Amino acid sequence: MFYALSWLFVVALLALWSLAAWALHSVAVWTVSNAGALTGAASGAGKITLPDWLAPWVPPEVAQWASQLMAGFAPFVDGLLQAAPALAGGLTVATWVIWGIGSVLLVLLGAGLHLLIALWRRRGGSGSGPGAGSSLAAV
Repeated sequence: MFYALSWLFVVALLALWSLAAWALHSVAVWTVSNAGALTGAASGAGKITLPDWLAPWVPPEVAQWASQLMAGFAPFVDGLLQAAPALAGGLTVATWVIWGIGSVLLVLLGAGLHLLIALWRRRGGSGSGPGAGSSLAAV
């Protein structure tokens, strides 16, 4: 009975692991595939200014440095957004590898539980069962 319950628990965890991997993969592929549509969106990063309520608290040199930094990163971000759809295939491979490693670990968990139950039954089960009274009957 305990064996069946432990393996049922492992199968339920494996189903949840598979569902989570599938859902995260689909969301990640959708995000990466649609990232190319955002190309050019980072070019307006240099025009970002501080809010009016924050401007008196920040020195003008720091605000200018931050806007120049943002403008410098814009081509880099645009390049990443253009390359993002090509990453979708690699994302699929990575998802399968991570799912496989997790699945193997869950099966090993099930084998460990099986072994623990067998050891528990061997130690605790010696006092009860069909052959429990045989040692007293021989005396």
